[in-house]
Amino acid sequence: MTEKPRGTAFPNLENDSPGLYYDSHFAMHAAKIAPGELYASQRNILIVTVLGSCVSVCLMDPVSRIGGMNHFMLPDRSGSQSVVSEPARYGAHAMEMLINNLLTMGAHRGRLVAKVFGAGRVLPGMSDVGARNAEFALAYLNREGISVVAKDVGGNHARKVYFFVESGRVLVKELRQLHNDTLIDRERAYAVEIEKKSISSRVELFED
Repeated sequence: MTEKPRGTAFPNLENDSPGLYYDSHFAMHAAKIAPGELYASQRNILIVTVLGSCVSVCLMDPVSRIGGMNHFMLPDRSGSQSVVSEPARYGAHAMEMLINNLLTMGAHRGRLVAKVFGAGRVLPGMSDVGARNAEFALAYLNREGISVVAKDVGGNHARKVYFFVESGRVLVKELRQLHNDTLIDRERAYAVEIEKKSISSRVELFED
């Protein structure tokens, strides 16, 4: 019996689905993720995001063809940025959520490989949070024993990343000129949001 080609019908999408659309250029269904989001799938789908200072890690099991991508930033605070520091807990959560999603779908942890993108210095007036994001992501993957098979990080430009889950292929488009401030405004708002979450997480409330 011939197996039905993957991706010929609209996917039975996983929970917590981000923006979904049909990409006419690549002629396939796609999921677009924003800062603070992730998407994982075992289907023939394209995952897309736009990165400035943030980092995206694409993780895949090349045998089961299960893969996913996250999009995150560390809180913009000085001090240690080791994988066990307070600010890094936010990035660790983003990584753990992605890994757990993949394992739940049937990926094998020992087969996972990674591709890392983003971390441009595009936020005026802020410290080089992009460099710290990239440093954290690479250190986390090294600590977890996950091989990084490709990376494109740093610089002063934004990137648009296309991750083809079934094949593991990634295309990166450099965005040298942004015609509006949408990306910068979005990442600034995200930075403020995660800083507030990080501060509130250290405050313990109690009642008499």
